[in-house]
Order: sequence, then structure tokens, then C-alpha cells
Amino acid sequence: MTARTDQSKAGAGRTIISIDAMGGDQGPATIVAGIADSASKNPNIGFIVHGPREELERLISKRRGLSERCEIRHAPEVVKMEDKPSHVVRHGRETSMWSALESVRMGEATVCVSCGNTGALMLMSVLRLRKLPGIFRPAIAVMWPSKNPQKHNIMLDGGADIRADAKDLMQYALMGASYARNGFGLARPRIGLLNVGTEEHKGRAELKEAYDLIAANARIADFDFVGFVEGRDLPGTKCDVIVTDGFTGNVALKTGEGIAKLISDLLREAFAYSLLSRLASVLAYTSLARLKKRIDPRRANGGVFLGLNGTVVKSHGAADSMGVSSAIKLAFELAQSGFSDKLAARVASAALLDQDAPSDLQTEPQPEAETE
Repeated sequence: MTARTDQSKAGAGRTIISIDAMGGDQGPATIVAGIADSASKNPNIGFIVHGPREELERLISKRRGLSERCEIRHAPEVVKMEDKPSHVVRHGRETSMWSALESVRMGEATVCVSCGNTGALMLMSVLRLRKLPGIFRPAIAVMWPSKNPQKHNIMLDGGADIRADAKDLMQYALMGASYARNGFGLARPRIGLLNVGTEEHKGRAELKEAYDLIAANARIADFDFVGFVEGRDLPGTKCDVIVTDGFTGNVALKTGEGIAKLISDLLREAFAYSLLSRLASVLAYTSLARLKKRIDPRRANGGVFLGLNGTVVKSHGAADSMGVSSAIKLAFELAQSGFSDKLAARVASAALLDQDAPSDLQTEPQPEAETE
């Protein structure tokens, strides 16, 4: 999908990204700084920016050349982090979040990026963009630093829905495999199902059922199922995609972010302890900078909402300009790969095959493999 309008402002021939400028904890100035950083690095992106016109015009005009790349859409209201999703859906038509999603729904932009309230963004995305046919629950796919060649693993669900039955987990595996192909270029992704142990007899009943469903569909869906994996495998090399429910996934994600910050703080304290340790930090500066860059969550910022008729990238609410720029980069790469259309085709093929299956097998979706 390419931008249908605003070409004179955002730039003819560019990939248009719709930005909710008001959702982040640090305010629209940080969002605009991230947009400016992305614009300076990639001349092929144009932006539709949503929020109070007067404020956005003032911020964007301070960035040289950015006005020519941005179309501002006036949206006077803001979705706050403490707002209830149900209330936002009923009363949020004038918000920047609603407006940003509407640009994707109308075909004016290819991807929506928002740092706002996750629950409100997901519910609003489902209502405005609708779920793909055959999808029961959308999921948030997040990137986790790992020792794999692609440097990140994919985990889903990262918090879209705290519940997930066996069919949901099977669909997460399907969507995660498609994301790995298009996002990382992995021809045959390895899928793992998160559990309290790797033994087949461990775990809740829905996990054991999901195990059988995913294993039965691995060959036809063209991915490798490695079976149950544990929390230690999230940053490991055993698999490329980790499937779990939204409650477990969100706890794991926030735990990982906390540990990364703790390590950074402890290293800083250790190297400031004495004159010798400060000297050691100078000698190790290059290696420390490389480590910081490798585990910096801002560089992997951006959870992708999977299972919708359109692509939505959820940036961390506390993201700084670098984090916002990373989320925009991810949005651009997904748009360039045609990810939304390929995922829709894969889900549709799975639904068709399920309809054609014998009546006693219709509870187990059997997706066909296709080139992505």
C-alpha cells in the first residue's frame, strides 16, 4: 500500500509513515526530533504527523528541511497513558492516535507509529483497521537482543492480550514466522514455545495442545518447530521466534528492560569506584560503547501489531528521539517488504486450507507455504 494523498507535502514517490506525535512520555518535541533524525538518514520517507497544528508547525519549522517532508493533520486531543481503552474508543475521535490510524485505514500512509497507550492503541487499531480474516487475537511482536546472526529474536505476544488458547498460540507462530522472513530475511525460521521446561509433559493443557498444533503445521508452513523453550532461550540461539501469551510476554519484556538498565547502572558505579577503575573505563571505552550499543533497548524499539488489515508499530512510551527513529526505521522496512500483504496472504491460505480439511481435523489450521 502506498500513500494516496499528501504527495505534494510529504514527497512524491516516498513511503508515507503516519506518526502520532502526542503519545510519548517526553512530549511532541521528542517525537519530532526522532522524525527529523529519520528524515536525515532516509530521503525515501515522508510523514503525516498528527497532533495540534500550531504546536507541530512550530516544532517542525525549527528543523531544517523537515516541513517539506511532513503533512500536519490537526488533532486537538491526546490519549493519556492512564486513559481506559474503552473510554478512548468511545470519545477519542479527535485524538492524534485516532487520526494517525485513520491515515492508514484510508490508504494515505502505509504504517502507523505511536508511542501512546498500548491498550488504547490496540483496541483502536482493531476497530479501525479490523483483524485479518481468520485471526482470533492480534499480537504484539517485539525484538529481543540475542546471539543469533540477525542479532535479535522475535517474541510474541508482547502484551496485546493476556489470554491465549492453543489456536491463538498456533496463529502467533504463523505470524511470527512471517515476520521473521520479512523482517530478518530468514527463509526457514525456528519457532519455540515458551514453557516452564523443555520436557513435553510440562506446562498447562493449552500449551501441550499448542505444541501439537504447531508441530503438525511446521512442515506445511515452512518453519522449524524446536519445541518448548525456557526463559533463558529468549536471548539465545535455540530459536528465532518465541511464542507465548501476552501476560507472560509482557512480564518477560519489562524484566529484560529492567535488567539491561541494572547492568548499565552497575557498570557505571563499578568504573567510578576508584581512580584505577576510572582509568580502566577509559582503556575499555571502545568495548564498553560497543556493549552499550548492543544491549540498548532504544535500538530495538518498536513492537509490531500483527494480525490487522494494516501495519502498526508501537514505540515504547518512554522512547527518546533515538528510540522514535528506530521505530520509524522498522516501520519503513516493513512497508518496503510488503509485509502486511504477505501476512494477509499467509493467513488467508491457512483459513482456506482449514475449510478444506476433513471435519474431524478442522480444529487444526494447516497453512500452505508461500514465497515471501
